[in-house]
Amino acid sequence: MVEINPKTEIEYRLKLAQQYLDDSVKAFKRGDYRNCVMSAQLSVENAAKAIIAVYMIPSWSHDPSLELKKILKKLPKDLRKKVNRIGEIAHELAPEHGRTTYGEPLKGLTPWEIYDEKISKRILNEAKEAVKLMKEVLERIWK
Repeated sequence: MVEINPKTEIEYRLKLAQQYLDDSVKAFKRGDYRNCVMSAQLSVENAAKAIIAVYMIPSWSHDPSLELKKILKKLPKDLRKKVNRIGEIAHELAPEHGRTTYGEPLKGLTPWEIYDEKISKRILNEAKEAVKLMKEVLERIWK
């Protein structure tokens, strides 16, 4: 069995969060709103998992908000609000993982028909917020 090195896992998740955020920004600029949302969701998911990895191995869930709640009491009190906000964003965006892949089959909508500039911009801004908060938190609890 391979053991996960927390330092390696944290660095990996941090890199994923930033790269997916960069990809989301590029997709938004070219008007590819489905890919903007897809990458934004993955950015937030990995931002949350970078913090989780400081304390435990992150799950494969697209909604790591419950794992963040489990570690809240281990965090300095002044960081809990920031981590809680990342959890809120992750929980809100988790369903987008499936929607960006499958659309809304019951409504007959493909992923490309769901997203527009307004929705994508809001989700992209939430991803930017989550990555910023992740960096602030990791700056204090890791290294």
